[in-house]
Amino acid sequence: MELRADTVVAALEMAESSERNDDEPVDVVDYESLPLTVSLGTQMTAGAVAGILEHTVMYPVDSVKTRMQSLYPDPRAQYRSVYEALSRIVRTEGVWRPLRGMNITILGAGPAHALYFACYEKMKWTLSDIIKHGGNSHTANGIAGSMATVLHDAVMNPAEVVKTRMQMYNSPYKGVWDCIRTVRRTEGLAAFYRSYTTQLTMNIPFQALHFITYEFMQEQLNPHRQYQPQTHIISGALAGAVAAAATTPLDVCKTLLNTQENVALNSAHVSGHLSGMANAFRTVYQLGGVQAYFKGAQARIIFQMPSTAIAWSVYEFFKYFLTKHNLEKSGGSLS
Repeated sequence: MELRADTVVAALEMAESSERNDDEPVDVVDYESLPLTVSLGTQMTAGAVAGILEHTVMYPVDSVKTRMQSLYPDPRAQYRSVYEALSRIVRTEGVWRPLRGMNITILGAGPAHALYFACYEKMKWTLSDIIKHGGNSHTANGIAGSMATVLHDAVMNPAEVVKTRMQMYNSPYKGVWDCIRTVRRTEGLAAFYRSYTTQLTMNIPFQALHFITYEFMQEQLNPHRQYQPQTHIISGALAGAVAAAATTPLDVCKTLLNTQENVALNSAHVSGHLSGMANAFRTVYQLGGVQAYFKGAQARIIFQMPSTAIAWSVYEFFKYFLTKHNLEKSGGSLS
């Protein structure tokens, strides 16, 4: 039995139109929304799988990015490129070292991305109905992405704190649980959310740009919103690159707040623990000037492009697959 994407889209349009009043204007329903018969649990499952794959496939590059953002790196941990960094880490610290901390990332990424995608889908359509009567609205996309980020980061921030500390050169922690126990004992539970406001300050513009760019690229490359893997990959990669380039300075500040890099803080005469976006911005500038805000930019873009491409292609595949499955169960014709 041949499966046609346009048949799926047509079925989605019928499902959506049946939910509207007869006197309401009906726009062409974009493929992005799951059919109304699919449960929230299905939506969250697709998001969780996409998030886990996004973070795990590119995790070694994320480890390099964290190290390259160090304001006062050890001489043995200064790298000129992502390839050189990975090669040296594997050669001098072992083949598994670039994956250190990945287990806590997986634990956080599943539930965080489940909430993230489910919230985005719900808010996107709710706001689009208000702003553009169901049509695609970039304003709605940006606001929905921002709201989804608040939920995502609330779950993911503690995992980010542990992950970045595990990734640093000469990390003193024996493992993830040792890191969690040590941070809790020496810095308190608040340490796991010390960078939360900074994370939101960075991720809200990042995700707003990310979703707006993705939806814009889909309008250009895939105007009928059919399942076309190549367009999801290209749109996702470009969205990740644009958002990463624009928000790298905020990411550098977030990394400093997460790692509480001792040598850097001592050089800046910071006593105790650094907290707050304003303090982080001042400290980064004090230690390295304007160029310090762009440390690790290359690694971050190299990480984000395939990461967002993976996330969107996996998520769109799951939505398409689950749409077919539900239509087949309900007796829909997919000839």
